[in-house]
Amino acid sequence: MPAGLATYIIRRLLVIPLILLVVSFITFALGRFGPSDYVEIQAGPRANPETIERIREERGLNDPVYEQYVRWLMDFLQGDFGTSVKYRGVPVEDVIMPRLWVSLQINIVVILLSWVIALPIGTWAAMRRGTWLDPLSIGLLLVPASIPVLVATPILQWLLVVQLGLLPADSWSDAEYFGVKLGVFSKEAILAIFLLTVPTLAGIARFMRAQVIEVMDQDFVRTAHAKGLAVNVVVIRHIARNALLPIVTLFGFELAALTGGAIIVETLLGIPGMGQFAFEAVQSRDYDSIMAVVMLGSLLFMLAMLVVDVAYGFIDPRIRLGGGLQQ
Repeated sequence: MPAGLATYIIRRLLVIPLILLVVSFITFALGRFGPSDYVEIQAGPRANPETIERIREERGLNDPVYEQYVRWLMDFLQGDFGTSVKYRGVPVEDVIMPRLWVSLQINIVVILLSWVIALPIGTWAAMRRGTWLDPLSIGLLLVPASIPVLVATPILQWLLVVQLGLLPADSWSDAEYFGVKLGVFSKEAILAIFLLTVPTLAGIARFMRAQVIEVMDQDFVRTAHAKGLAVNVVVIRHIARNALLPIVTLFGFELAALTGGAIIVETLLGIPGMGQFAFEAVQSRDYDSIMAVVMLGSLLFMLAMLVVDVAYGFIDPRIRLGGGLQQ
């Protein structure tokens, strides 16, 4: 690994804890000063004031907010994410980690499928600029992308599961492969992956098309054609590679967009992932769980953006992450 790249990665990794600290403080403050009291929710509607006060005293919720935050932060750094209100005192880490693994499986497959399908379509559409095939290919992707996931999910459930019986009614099924439990290879995962993949195709394909068209007008592409290089060689080695650089930026934002869609899909399909867990945590005012979801989500997003930045250097060797662009 080049020294400049290693320095850049270390510098970025050192910034991540500072950002997480700010995110955690803001989220913690919003939870403590926000509407409703999760102690009253946990105690139940019939709990008397003495019981509620006893729970607040046991949890240290009568202490100043900064003391509560420092105490929570120390516990979090030791791997103690608190206790879940929704699951009646079960440690949050015991609930969230299996769900995180489920969501990671789905998101990895969705991102791979999105790029494998959308990038060639965008390139193909750009190469046929000016013909009817160009707007047709992008238009076909825009149709399913225009249907909200909240609408598409119950419709496809009714059609594929209830009416046609093509997919099972179960929400999620794990199978062990080489000692690792995976559920993305089961039939139960097909509908969720489809619902999260299809809406992303149009955006990536359109952006790829625009970048390819821009690169096609560059002098080095005309020079490559003038040298007599095969069309496939020019497209893959010169056009697609240079068009990919701004496309990679979409990776982090696509990951963030998937989170929003996963909340709806996982909740409606009953998939035990982070999306469903986040929805349950918000519903039950489970602030320890909300904190864990926000922190893990922020960490994954920042790591994804770091991967994007490092990928720049591999796609275009002229870019030096430690100091700009090589001449």
